[in-house]
Amino acid sequence: MLDGFLIGLETAFSIKNLFMVIGGCIIGTFIGMLPGLGPMSIIAIMIPIAISIGDPSTALILLAGVYYGAVFGGSTSSILINAPGVASTVATSFDGYPLARKGKAGKALTIAAISSFFGGTVGAILLVFFAPTLASFALLFHSAEYFALMIVGLSAIAAFAGKGQVTKALLMTVTGLILATIGEGAQFNMPRFTMGIMDLQSGIGFITIAMAMFAIPETLFLVLDPSRSETKKNKDSEIKDLRITKKEFKEIFPVISRQSIQGFLIGVMPGAGATIASFLGYAVERNIASNEDKKMFGKGSIKGLAAPESANNAACTGSFVPLLTLGIPGSGTTAILLGALIALNVSPGPRLMIDQPDVFWSVIISMYIGNLILLALNLPLIPYIAKILTIPRTYLIPFILFFTLKSRSPTDDFIPVLIR
Repeated sequence: MLDGFLIGLETAFSIKNLFMVIGGCIIGTFIGMLPGLGPMSIIAIMIPIAISIGDPSTALILLAGVYYGAVFGGSTSSILINAPGVASTVATSFDGYPLARKGKAGKALTIAAISSFFGGTVGAILLVFFAPTLASFALLFHSAEYFALMIVGLSAIAAFAGKGQVTKALLMTVTGLILATIGEGAQFNMPRFTMGIMDLQSGIGFITIAMAMFAIPETLFLVLDPSRSETKKNKDSEIKDLRITKKEFKEIFPVISRQSIQGFLIGVMPGAGATIASFLGYAVERNIASNEDKKMFGKGSIKGLAAPESANNAACTGSFVPLLTLGIPGSGTTAILLGALIALNVSPGPRLMIDQPDVFWSVIISMYIGNLILLALNLPLIPYIAKILTIPRTYLIPFILFFTLKSRSPTDDFIPVLIR
């Protein structure tokens, strides 16, 4: 293991691979900021570029950088315009956007950047030390365990229901399950509840639902209530307020620590992914919060912002465990990465860290480097990114609508095939 780690360290710190990490992080960050796009489309487009590179380590470092860079940057549009950049940042908008509405967009983006950095870094460190062990742990999960995990996830819906609104939460859950049945059956590959409409054969994408639930209502509010988009006179000074106080850091540090570990463990489980990790992270922190803090969730709680951001980035890192050690993709994005690995003549599985240690360890080490780059890239840009709030609504509304209506990925139809 030590020899393989040293080989990966040498590979990851080569000049070419460092440039690939930087390039992947930059591309991923800006793609993640665009509402509704996410990493899936850009990774699918970049696969021919990655194959042309030839070196599997370099190609995978580039694609991985795009992936966790998009998750890192996806919180921006969730916080500023209530339009999640990727599915795993939907929970970020629950408290991130209310903070922005209070004139604390800079502080919200800073908390999101720090939480994402800690989540990704903790995930990378755990990945280095526990990848082989966690691979065998993931194999212990079978149908019964996955069923129990899904029950826990669905039960967590109660965490989003206010007092006396449990019925509404249950109806949301049932409606979501009904919508999830549309598409192809997993066992027989036959159309199910598609009513003969070909566009429904690949199912209803989660990001499409998220766009309809968050971005579209926000544009309608901007049209019907012009005061929502008016900028206060002192908004510029508030946007520059990027610092978090010692008291605020002490509040979010335990949250970040818990959710980084929990998110990583959820990401390790094949089929779970960053979206489930972010929602569970938010639900757990809301349930264990004091009564006073619980009232702030959904209204601009810094704990409610830090929890999903640290969880989804840790889960993103953890998802590479089943991908590299078992060859099992945990989401649509990792399914595309699996396709890229196969195209590069890399066979993911238990022997990957023995047969090709440069590929296995260099990707893991590059994740830690990438998180440092993402933090250094995002923090200085926060004052300028937050200026999105000062854009006149005559320009902002068409921008939101354009990316919302284009949020369906061109690769959606191929994801079920890749996963199978």
